[in-house]
Amino acid sequence: MITRLNVASIYVLDKDEALDFYVNTLGLEKGNDVRQGDYRWLTVRVPGDDPTEISLEQPGPPLHDEATAERLRELIGKGALSGLVFITDDAHALYGELRERGVTDFTQEPTEHFYGTDMGLRDPFGNHIRILQQGEVAAQTT
Repeated sequence: MITRLNVASIYVLDKDEALDFYVNTLGLEKGNDVRQGDYRWLTVRVPGDDPTEISLEQPGPPLHDEATAERLRELIGKGALSGLVFITDDAHALYGELRERGVTDFTQEPTEHFYGTDMGLRDPFGNHIRILQQGEVAAQTT
């Protein structure tokens, strides 16, 4: 039986730049930062959410051969790979904070929907990020 999600991964082109964005801009915290030879296991997480981490994976060895890594780099830049969805208590306030921290690549300003308020942005590599403030309908189903 599966009891919880431990790690989800996204692809980034530069782990240090990704760490800076996810920690200093979005406000996440660094989880693990461990080297095994040439491989760097780097994770971030929502503060206080110890069990679930996001692995910042870079295309290339030991995970991929060079041809696959190059194709992944192209897809990352196009925003064609998976993204992340976060929850916030106040989408409008967070939108203002992110703008103050220098985020300019918003794909959607905070927008009201029947399920709550959400907004979209991209990380420096093109990955999609959605941030949701759950409304009453969404809160009743969780």
